[in-house]
Amino acid sequence: MAKQVCINCGSTYDVNEIVYFCRKCGDILEIKYEYKELSKALKGSDWRKAPLSVWRYRDFMPISDASKIVSLNEGGTGLHPCLRLAKHLGLRELYVKNEGENPTGSFKDRGMTVGVTKAVELGVKSVICASTGNTSASLAAYAAKAGLQCAVLIPSGKIAYGKLSQAMIYGAKVIQVRGNFDQALDIVLKLSEKHRTIYLLNSVNPFRIEGQKSLGFEICDQLNQEAPDRVIVPVGNAGNISAIWKGFKEFHELGFVKGLPKMTGIQAAGAAPIARAIKTGSDTIVPVASPETVATAIRIGAPVSWKKALNAIRESKGTAETVTDEEILSAQKLLARIEGLFVEPASASSIAGLIKLVENGVIDKDERVVCVTTGHGLKDPDTAVKMSEKPVEVDAEMAAIEDVLGLKRAIEVMAR
Repeated sequence: MAKQVCINCGSTYDVNEIVYFCRKCGDILEIKYEYKELSKALKGSDWRKAPLSVWRYRDFMPISDASKIVSLNEGGTGLHPCLRLAKHLGLRELYVKNEGENPTGSFKDRGMTVGVTKAVELGVKSVICASTGNTSASLAAYAAKAGLQCAVLIPSGKIAYGKLSQAMIYGAKVIQVRGNFDQALDIVLKLSEKHRTIYLLNSVNPFRIEGQKSLGFEICDQLNQEAPDRVIVPVGNAGNISAIWKGFKEFHELGFVKGLPKMTGIQAAGAAPIARAIKTGSDTIVPVASPETVATAIRIGAPVSWKKALNAIRESKGTAETVTDEEILSAQKLLARIEGLFVEPASASSIAGLIKLVENGVIDKDERVVCVTTGHGLKDPDTAVKMSEKPVEVDAEMAAIEDVLGLKRAIEVMAR
């Protein structure tokens, strides 16, 4: 029912062929299905009775051997109604889809469970990726679960230690490259082409996208088989926004939802080639040579899935916006203090973008909005510590504690 198809020229490849780019035009691939056949298969399936998770949607995935599935119970993350934040912004209905609840703390687990399962199904023994942090953590965990050798390339000195520690403890071979993510990605692409025994699991791999599309499925199921009006997503390498859109489109094609959301991509101002292309109406991006932002997970200047992202945004009648580091950090603190959700800076870019788009009148206040937060705040605890109030140290005395809490002054006022 499935095949790999070039997004540019339409050339097709067998679903079990290891190919990352179209051999005719060099563009990236996507998985396409025969929807009539898929619809028939779903009629005989009890998939809706399964618990909410990535593998609830096994029938929608290009995996033929269920015994090969490599899972850490990913997916099924909370869709949190944010009543206080909605009131603060004057919105009717706002939700946060918190992907930090996944096993390694980010949305990457959705893609890796399918990508690593495909690697096992194909019989490969070694996997590799380039990463700003979350991809390396996720791949290392799933490779460990599957018993595969794993190597990850990360930019030297530009990765949050919460993510680096994960890749290390899971046993991956961690290689720090003196350069940025885009340079590291270029190297792993060439390595995987030269050494065919190494299976590449960056988002250029279309099986990763298949896992990540389950995020769109889950949102619909959590909203009682309805699609929201708008979904706001942080954008770095651009695989996730296109994956989520693919999920919504497939549910729509199969008749599980009636409407489709406007996909809205948010990029950090210092790494925003896709947002700039949307704003200028360009059909191509201009890569950023030296991307810079506190949001390390989206510090990517030449996103490999840019064409898919532009298509998703435009096809859905959505938009894209940029946010500054100051806006990102302010949104991170606001979400934590109003809704009790602690997310990493890149995740908070969706909230920062929401705030900006509401203020600019782009988002109608009657829209049902879902913001995707892509990673847990403990991925980058140093940033949170730096921008928060420092602990107050006092002597171990009741009076000192009362003074700090303002209780002493309150008692004095009442005594008057």
